[in-house]
Amino acid sequence: MDRPLGHRARWLGSPWSRGAAAALAGALPVLIFPAPSWWWLAYVALVPWLLLVRSAPTNRRAALDGWLGGTGFILAVHHWLLPSLHVFILVLALLLGALWAPWGVLVRALLGDPPPGSSGAARWGSPRTTSGGASGEGGRRATGGRYTAALVLVPAGWLMVELVRSWEYLGGPWGLLGASQWQVPPALRLASIGGVWLLSLLIVAVNTALAELIALPAARLPAVAGLLVCALAGTAAWFWAPVPRPAGTVRIAVVQPGVTGTPTERLARSETLTRSLAGRGVRLVVWGESSLYQDPADHPALAARLAALSRRTGTELLVNADSQQNGRPGIYKSAVLIGPDGPTGERYSKMRLVPFGEYIPFRSVLGWATRVGKAATTDRRRGPAQVVLPVAGAGGLRIGPLVCFETAFPDMSRHLARDGAQVLVAQSSTSTFQDSWAPRQHASLGALRAAETWRPMVHATLTGVSAVYGPRGERIGEQLGTDRSAAAVYDLPLAAGTSPYTRFGDWALYGAVGALVLAGGYTGLRALSRRPARARR
Repeated sequence: MDRPLGHRARWLGSPWSRGAAAALAGALPVLIFPAPSWWWLAYVALVPWLLLVRSAPTNRRAALDGWLGGTGFILAVHHWLLPSLHVFILVLALLLGALWAPWGVLVRALLGDPPPGSSGAARWGSPRTTSGGASGEGGRRATGGRYTAALVLVPAGWLMVELVRSWEYLGGPWGLLGASQWQVPPALRLASIGGVWLLSLLIVAVNTALAELIALPAARLPAVAGLLVCALAGTAAWFWAPVPRPAGTVRIAVVQPGVTGTPTERLARSETLTRSLAGRGVRLVVWGESSLYQDPADHPALAARLAALSRRTGTELLVNADSQQNGRPGIYKSAVLIGPDGPTGERYSKMRLVPFGEYIPFRSVLGWATRVGKAATTDRRRGPAQVVLPVAGAGGLRIGPLVCFETAFPDMSRHLARDGAQVLVAQSSTSTFQDSWAPRQHASLGALRAAETWRPMVHATLTGVSAVYGPRGERIGEQLGTDRSAAAVYDLPLAAGTSPYTRFGDWALYGAVGALVLAGGYTGLRALSRRPARARR
């Protein structure tokens, strides 16, 4: 062994050094998301972590490398929450990071070096064989099969981690690997077929193939074949995947008041910006999340004020009330349509709430989080169901409202598209994280949701970043950054047709689950079949 390799081996032999390396390797993918948005790095960002985990001497160490790497990933991707949650972000990262422990064991089983004297397939349930002759040839085939299986099962295992942590009570699907490709047209075309999940699968498959090429000479053939399959999938999607059909345009405006101080000052600024839109042919004006702290349906003076604004501009307003609703206990975040006569009666109340930001799960146990950070002092209430709102002033345009955090969930926009929404409209506020990467990351999700559903997305915020995307995920017009207080008008292209992802749903997830179940069943059957043979010996 040469000296550099020996030094590296000794350094990784230290539990503390190896743990730090795992955490740093897990944190590396943060650079693929906005603000850096180095999307190309996604295809190599997992390689250091994979190489480290595969070198683990035991399954226990592989699980620990997976856990610490997952902790580093969660901390890095959610680092902008540190001012709000303080030390609690470390607790959450350790809990969620544990989801990668089984993935670490899976990586070692499929990519790790074979035990001495084995054919290289023993870890994946194949019988041990000696070198040479038919047994040696069979061992080489088994080893090749293991490395080929890794190209499917390692990405499938990663996808299971993304699926579990996407549960709204565990924080939701923020930082999915596939979301890093929001500005890459071929990737957006793939998203229209299999959603963000398909993108994550292909990204991890490419990383796995590169790790095999670097560390496993025997895996060169399946690794190169895997890279070719991924490249061909992207090429085929770009040239032959269906695309939405143009269906006209609609003029929509976004009002972003900016950092204005009190709710009263914000309302006055929003009114001023909205009045500037009069005579410009706008059919719908969208305000951001929590643009009102009173429900117009319960406050006639406020309703009359907004109705007058609607009449003056000749357009309907989509506002957002962060308030009690119809005298019921609790606070709701509701998208409310305002027409010339006041509230139209149609509304949508936010269903998926931000853990700790809008409510504290198990408050009786975790309520102490309010003392160490800016966790919610009062729990918001959930709305009952998703709603598609007709905009009468826009010729019956049907919009699908989402509120803030909900744009991270692919299933919500997909359901709105299936229910007939022609435009997805997200109302958001990331003012708490104004100087972090969060506003840009949040705005970028609109491109994925638009591409997945073939429905344009309007992402309107109070303080930036506001953005609009067309039905293929392409950016429309200018973005309103966190330094802007403005009203912007967009001629939004509409689309006809149903995307494959809208029609067929999360088939990539189901395929990943099926692959893992089949592999587990095969391994179990092989283990059972060897028991009688050992007993006879």
